[in-house]
Amino acid sequence: MSEPLKPTLVATLTNLGELDEISDQLFERVGIVEVRADLTGPVDPEWLRSRCGKTLLFTLRSQAEGGQCEVSASRRATQQVEAAAHYDLVDLEMARDLDGERLDGIEPSKRLLSWHGGPDGHRSLTKLRALVDEMSRTDARFYKLIPAAPDPGQELVALELLAETERTDLAVFSTEPGASWTRVVAPRLGSALVYGSMGDQAAAPGQLSLEQLVLDYDLPELPPASRLFGIIGNPTVHSLSPRLHNGAYRELGIDGLYVAFCAESFGDFWLEVVESSFLENVGLSIAGLSVTTPFKRPAVAVAGASSPRCDIIESANTLVRRDGVWEAESTDPDGVVVPLRRREIALAGRPCAVIGAGGAGRAAALGLKEEGAEVTLYNRTASRGERTAARLGIEFKPLADIEPGDYDVVVNATALGHGKADPLPFAPDRLREGAAIVDMVYDSQATGLVATARQLGIEVVDGREVLLSQAVGQFRAMTGGDLPLSTGAARLGIDLVRGGTAS
Repeated sequence: MSEPLKPTLVATLTNLGELDEISDQLFERVGIVEVRADLTGPVDPEWLRSRCGKTLLFTLRSQAEGGQCEVSASRRATQQVEAAAHYDLVDLEMARDLDGERLDGIEPSKRLLSWHGGPDGHRSLTKLRALVDEMSRTDARFYKLIPAAPDPGQELVALELLAETERTDLAVFSTEPGASWTRVVAPRLGSALVYGSMGDQAAAPGQLSLEQLVLDYDLPELPPASRLFGIIGNPTVHSLSPRLHNGAYRELGIDGLYVAFCAESFGDFWLEVVESSFLENVGLSIAGLSVTTPFKRPAVAVAGASSPRCDIIESANTLVRRDGVWEAESTDPDGVVVPLRRREIALAGRPCAVIGAGGAGRAAALGLKEEGAEVTLYNRTASRGERTAARLGIEFKPLADIEPGDYDVVVNATALGHGKADPLPFAPDRLREGAAIVDMVYDSQATGLVATARQLGIEVVDGREVLLSQAVGQFRAMTGGDLPLSTGAARLGIDLVRGGTAS
């Protein structure tokens, strides 16, 4: 297969306010602005053209294909033909928009023919081939086929279609949250267009934001990639791992691509995607995975070999394939202890509390214990907490009994205190003087727990610094190289000197 041409980045506009919020850095990568008229309502195209200076695409997505257009068929036709006089492209749905009136009123160079598959439209490569042939009988500038892929493995059908064609006018990827990664891989197999939401509102299930496409994946550029890496969990849509790893790949010249996989079932994902031969056949074999909630325990089960750490905590956050064998490791303990070392916080003999007995909590407790700390595990479910503490050889107490002032370090390994309005897992103002907090979760801004701790002047390790610190070992295991800390910190928006958010 020949090298794919650079795709065109399509920014989907769902409300006009998004134009004021988008940065020049992102917008300069955009080739087409798609006006989702079923969401925006009336838009003056000449004002928009003067405002953005981009190729304009008019889309009136029907309810039948996932949109909100409720107008009659005749009114729909009128709006599309009128749009053709002012827009550069008009999206025409294959199932309802290819009548003579519209085709006579919209010249071929302005047509983008689209098809969005329903429940029975995502399984058959034969059906997709037939659809391409049927659509191609109508002249158009672009042809867009978006099959649904609600279950792992079904998203590969769209990529198979791209892999077998040399056409430069096809835009193909799969929809649904679990298939969002195909939007990033599809351009490498020849998809002509890549769609991203201009703001936070996704216009379709699994659509990534323009910010993610540019900052996380460097689109529409296609840096060399012969190996596929990724994070697997549920959810992963807001994961910063692609931004971190791909940035380091580009700086070091590593020919890898790191994507965000999301699945309801780890076992199904493993069988249908990881063990599929398709990605290897197209030169993008999966070589390593970061593993996050809720799949850290099953990650150990699929591995052919595992480290002593994984065996102790019964979970892994890293899977790497070496010589055909998947090896499991956990770098989560490093995510906790390395930032504390960076702050010169001694742990040996110090009382430390870990809240949460899941995979992250078990790893945090193990890391602190390895450093010689006196660790107490807290959990809301006593039975689970007691089993975990017994396995690690540490003390357990119910979360309701926590007294923060008894500890020099408190680690939050739960989702408690994530949002600004969420209840906190403990009262930070009851910590003893000089104590520190580690929050293992992160948000685009500081979590509620982190924000509260900072307001109180407490030393706090943000979840993004935890991510960076555990990624160092993952990166080395996956690539054999060292993750540049300055690059990683910059891409995550943290200042390692102060340990806080970069200004």
